[in-house]
Amino acid sequence: MDSPLTTAVADLDEDTVFEILRTELDAGTAPSTLLDFAREGMTIVGERFENGEYYLSDLIMSGELFKEIAQMVVGETASDGAEEPRATVVIATVEGYVHDIGKDIVVNLLRGANYEVVDLGVNVPAARVAEAVQESQATIVGLSGLLTIAFDPMKQTVEAVRALNLPVKIMVGGAPVTEAVREYVGADARGADALDAVKIADEWSSVAGSRR
Repeated sequence: MDSPLTTAVADLDEDTVFEILRTELDAGTAPSTLLDFAREGMTIVGERFENGEYYLSDLIMSGELFKEIAQMVVGETASDGAEEPRATVVIATVEGYVHDIGKDIVVNLLRGANYEVVDLGVNVPAARVAEAVQESQATIVGLSGLLTIAFDPMKQTVEAVRALNLPVKIMVGGAPVTEAVREYVGADARGADALDAVKIADEWSSVAGSRR
């Protein structure tokens, strides 16, 4: 269903987005409804990026915009009966690497797609990722690295998560990560970009949901 909020998010019209949010919250509109409209706008942003209408900078902006929307309404959602997250995802930039631009885009898009995301940040040891998976009972792990030196830490992290013997799917991403690298580190999938990572998560969570 189209809404002014969906349109404003899709157009990356930040001023209009927050004007609508304030008006709707004052009018008693359910925060979960507003988040749903915002998610629809994020979906349109993704389509425009894939079609070449939007650029990477626009994708980054949309992720930051959704994060601000969520922060504005999150205090209202606890008692609102908001929709359950599709799945819990633990995501990290592996040990030895400290850049987080790519990871942050994925985190924001996953949150925009209604995933609970445990963002461990950068330079994260394998043991910490495994610990977070166990604590959160996440079913998806995302590992990022933008240099070839990340490959061995990725492999070690995958091994640490596998040792838990939990039903967890693992995806890896980053500019130098190819299918051969995915196979080397033992991950289940490679996210070619942030949108691809969300699509992979959607496929995995849909399969898991159908088995319940």
